[in-house]
Amino acid sequence: MNTNNDSTFLKQIGLGSLDIGLLLAVLVVLVLILIILSIVQTVKANKLKKRLDKFLSGKNAVSLEQEITGLFEDNKFLKANAEKNKKDIRTLYKKLELAYQKMGLVKYDAFNQMGGQLSFSLALLDENNNGFILNSVHSVEGCYSYTKEIKGGECSIELGKEEAEALAIAMGE
Repeated sequence: MNTNNDSTFLKQIGLGSLDIGLLLAVLVVLVLILIILSIVQTVKANKLKKRLDKFLSGKNAVSLEQEITGLFEDNKFLKANAEKNKKDIRTLYKKLELAYQKMGLVKYDAFNQMGGQLSFSLALLDENNNGFILNSVHSVEGCYSYTKEIKGGECSIELGKEEAEALAIAMGE
C-alpha cells in the first residue's frame, strides 16, 4: 500500500506533485459551472419551445404549410394588381394630357351699347397648350360665335385683345 500522498496515476500523467484536494476543488467548480450552464440552456430551450408552441398554436405542419402557401399566393395577387394599377395610372396620365385642363375667360362689352358685358372670349387648353379660343360677340342685331385653334400656345390667326388676354390667363401668364 502506498502511504505517500502522491498518486501513481497522477505520476503517470505528469501531475504527481499536484495536491488531490486542489484537484477535487477544481473539479467541483467545473461541475458547478456545467450545472449552471445546463440550467441556462434548459431555460432558453423552454422559452424557445413556448414561442414555437405559440406560433404553431392550433396548427399542424400541413395547415401551417397551407397558410404560408396562401400568403405567397396573396402576395403574387397583390403584385400583379399593383403592376396593373401602375399601367392604368400611366394610361390615365397620357389621356389627361389631351383633356382641357386650362381655362381663361374674359367678359367684355363688344360695342359699348348693350351693357352687361354679354360678349366673351373663352380659351380652353390641354397640358401642352393645345386647344381653342371660343369668341362670342353680342350685339343688338344678334350673337356671333367663332373659334380659333391654338397649337403650342400660338394661334396662326391674329388674336383680338380679349382673345389674347383669355389665352394668357389660360396659360398662366
